[in-house]
Amino acid sequence: MLEVKNLTVAYDDTPVFTDVAVKFDAGKITGIIGPNGAGKSTMIKAMLGLIKSQEGTILYNERPLKEFQKKVAYVEQRKDLDLNFPINVFDLVMTGTYGKLGLFKSPGTEEKKQSKDALKKVDLEEFENRQIGNLSGGQLQRVFVARAMVQEADIIILDEPFVGIDLQSETAIMKIMKQWRDAGKTIIVIHHDLNKVSQYFDDLVVLNHGIVDYGPTNEVYSAKNIEKAFSSDLSNVLFDSKEVTK
Repeated sequence: MLEVKNLTVAYDDTPVFTDVAVKFDAGKITGIIGPNGAGKSTMIKAMLGLIKSQEGTILYNERPLKEFQKKVAYVEQRKDLDLNFPINVFDLVMTGTYGKLGLFKSPGTEEKKQSKDALKKVDLEEFENRQIGNLSGGQLQRVFVARAMVQEADIIILDEPFVGIDLQSETAIMKIMKQWRDAGKTIIVIHHDLNKVSQYFDDLVVLNHGIVDYGPTNEVYSAKNIEKAFSSDLSNVLFDSKEVTK
């Protein structure tokens, strides 16, 4: 279990959220939803130690998450990536093997085979020599999924992986995430398309500068919670208006 306790993050003394507490279960795909600026990416980055938090404890199986950094795969939003970085698809995937290598060791035959196999699983083996900036959005997301495969991470976090990608790539990524789930991994996905929440996620976190609710999707994805986090108008669009008071 991945557990967040009492997490507080502020920018220029203005709190993004205060005293956030939430749990992510292994063997589940957990979605995180909330309006723009609600603190979704900030919470993930604070959990991973990528930005400073004022307070909070992040535990994995009751031990500090920082002890398991090599077991965490994190896929940022496309807009946050340097697509001009001079690296091709194959070499990017192979960077996922670095954490398993000893100090000063380079990837060998086995790591190269793992990288090729991963690219084959995401149907991108023919693109292995292409510079990453020359990929479509869907292709790039599949490359990062392949990198997470060879990393053999136990926790996989994806920030808006389905933004601006084709349906084929979205379907392929979901298939792999379900395989990870069935293997007992912890998968966390920041997501924007509320119409697919029930279809994609076992558990759900609703966030808006704090936790509105979290738990099984069939309980948390409700008109009441969408109204609290977003608006009554959106809630009425997504649900029968009679459900709002439930």
